[in-house]
Amino acid sequence: MQELELLSPAKNIEVGICAISHGADAVYIGGPGFGARANASNSLDDLEKLVKYAHQYNARIYLTLNTILKDEELESAVKLAHDAWNIGIDALIVQDLGLLLCDLPPIQLHASTQCDIRTPEKAKFLEEVGFSQIVPARELSLSQIADIYSVLDKARIEFFIHGALCVSFSGQCYASQVLKHRSANRGECSQICRLPFDVYGDDNQLLASNRHVLSLKDNNQSENIAKLIDAGVRSFKIEGRYKDAPYVKNITAHYRRLIDSYLSGHPGYLPSSDGIASFNFEPDITNAFNRGGTDYFVNGRHPGIVSPGSPKKTGESIGTVLRIEPNSIIVKSEETFNNGDGLTFWKNNGELSGFLVNKAESFGDFEQSWRLSTREPTSRIPGLETGLTLMRNKNAAWLKKMAATTAIRKIPIKIEADISKESIKVIAKDANGHVASIEKPNNFEEAQNQEVSRQNIEKSLSKLGSTIFSADSISIEGNTLPFLPASFINELRRATVEKLKKIREENFTKLPRSISDSRATFPTKNGTVDYHANVLNSKAKEFYELHGVKVIETAIEDGHTNPQVELMRCKHCIRYSLNLCPKEAIKRGEKIKPTPLKLRYGKTELTAKFHCKECEMSICLAEN
Repeated sequence: MQELELLSPAKNIEVGICAISHGADAVYIGGPGFGARANASNSLDDLEKLVKYAHQYNARIYLTLNTILKDEELESAVKLAHDAWNIGIDALIVQDLGLLLCDLPPIQLHASTQCDIRTPEKAKFLEEVGFSQIVPARELSLSQIADIYSVLDKARIEFFIHGALCVSFSGQCYASQVLKHRSANRGECSQICRLPFDVYGDDNQLLASNRHVLSLKDNNQSENIAKLIDAGVRSFKIEGRYKDAPYVKNITAHYRRLIDSYLSGHPGYLPSSDGIASFNFEPDITNAFNRGGTDYFVNGRHPGIVSPGSPKKTGESIGTVLRIEPNSIIVKSEETFNNGDGLTFWKNNGELSGFLVNKAESFGDFEQSWRLSTREPTSRIPGLETGLTLMRNKNAAWLKKMAATTAIRKIPIKIEADISKESIKVIAKDANGHVASIEKPNNFEEAQNQEVSRQNIEKSLSKLGSTIFSADSISIEGNTLPFLPASFINELRRATVEKLKKIREENFTKLPRSISDSRATFPTKNGTVDYHANVLNSKAKEFYELHGVKVIETAIEDGHTNPQVELMRCKHCIRYSLNLCPKEAIKRGEKIKPTPLKLRYGKTELTAKFHCKECEMSICLAEN
């Protein structure tokens, strides 16, 4: 039996609890520091509460300790690792390999996507030095993931299946550090990739104006779950540690259903945690924040992975503007509008504009039309014209519904009552083999109506509403049933179920720490690593040297001023997205040279260089 894990993000304890209640098998979350989302930190007290909640369901909590560290930060980072272990955190997500030479507790280690895992050799090395779970680059194809799976002995593959995509290979983006002095490898990315650029080719020819050519659509692997499992993925990760509760609820529920659907037809697999989540809403990823969906490179390179018009959520088409009034518009639509909806539209120049609906009411003059009162005069809404197609990027009714309780998670158990003349025993069993029982003397008279007595006992045994359990089956053994007061059987049931919960807590097992092999050799072509290895402290330097590699250049964050540093290394290609790919041109009988392109945003000038053999692109500072 192989376990499949649905791994959800949490920016705080409230969102973490929502993720678990909506079916997450594990949650990853930041602590007081050293997480790759600087503004998503949490106290140890909150983390401990989340751990206790999750462990009821055998769900796991992973702490993001995934920034690169300065020497003076190592002691605090190690202390945080021990604190995390002491409160029950199940694993640390790590980028800085120097931590492996520090005095860490025996906590399981997971290699962050920031470790830049693109090859079987890199994945195998990380397994050998003690990582139990690794996150390959989002850019990999199914066959590349399968190649990594084929070399691993025990380490599990975790893969991003939903959410924002970084245009650069993770851990290899230095644009924010160089241009804004905010390190992406230290949790402070300024998202240079989401800016609009003018793109120039040879002879300063304008190829694209004010376009978000580095801004990717959002990852959506909904159609590829079975393929990813076949390729070796065992942990399915949702991106979004800055996202709010409605987003996490919705996306977690969406993938919970997809994974459960797979599990129902494949008995060789099971979920990695306990409990069944029931939803009182229909998961709908179109209502969540998204820039449009792409499965990226999982099924190979294909057009349409960029969101060039805007890095924001544009929404789904919902209607057409029929008439514009001073403080309202008339819209033709088959959909229902709500007070507080957010609507967007594309202006004639290709830019995104929008407004909030103050009041929505059906309009009788035209069939299927609405009058939408705006919160500001329509004359102040840039680009608003009749005939425009409106999109909705905020559904107020949906958000109101998602703000309430939207799921209940219960662990199915079997409850038995064994009744003899001498005693009454209640037994509770879960699917993991845990058994609890409590027995009381039978001091009650025989029931005159045996069938009614049986029904009353079954009814009392089934009352598990306020617990984490649900009655999967109820059985009553005994030829002669006594007349039992409801209070007696209810108390016996409560005590038995509470005992089962305690037994489950006592038998909860921590994840094992993998043994590290100091003889493992880090895979490089020439036995050296440069700034791409992100070595920012002496322990990281020592780690690479221990594993046969010479560090010839430390991290960009160490104060380098090399003007030709590679700011990004990308699988995404601007030439391909602009239909200027030399390889594709050959198929058309044309010839295009892969000359560099210039990108300009205000005073920022970048150069895109193309490595056609590897089918990759570099973004660098423009040469003077």
